[in-house]
Amino acid sequence: MTNTGRSLRADAQENQDRILEAAARAFSRQGADTSLKAIAKEAGVGIATLYRRFPAREDLVEATYRSETERLAGSAADLLAELAPDAALRAWAERFVDYMLTKNGMAEALPGILAAREGLRTHSRDLLRAAIERMLTAAAEAGTLRADVPADDVMMAIGGVTLIAGHEDQRELASRLLDLVVAGLRPH
Repeated sequence: MTNTGRSLRADAQENQDRILEAAARAFSRQGADTSLKAIAKEAGVGIATLYRRFPAREDLVEATYRSETERLAGSAADLLAELAPDAALRAWAERFVDYMLTKNGMAEALPGILAAREGLRTHSRDLLRAAIERMLTAAAEAGTLRADVPADDVMMAIGGVTLIAGHEDQRELASRLLDLVVAGLRPH
């Protein structure tokens, strides 16, 4: 991704955000080979604007992956402010399934990007692990979830649900499986 280290003008940042949101939707529906022109159109920008910020498809895939990971990780704080900690984790798990649908849409392009960008995979896992840990800690303090389950185990369990039922046509199954995961985290 082209990143010069300086912040974007407000309008440029808004355009970039719209491009990344449109790309996430397009990648989850049609995969990473989706038309960049269609992404630009859905974002309400010209194709030149998209290419100015993301000169190569891989730049857009990487930026979308980073953006979606940061959005998901950051949503834990919002959910904890709105919901009881155990309900926040359950709602976050649904968002994780959506995140994985987007990531699965980028499945062909993402491995090469993750291999080429030193530390990107680890950074992403660390963000998600910290979000889960925050919700688990709050729920344990509230007495609604066990305190002895590591965030890594929860992340693997939620990830496993998405492997089994992480397709749009299996949302009901994914939801039931997430209920089971959270039920297993309740104190005995």
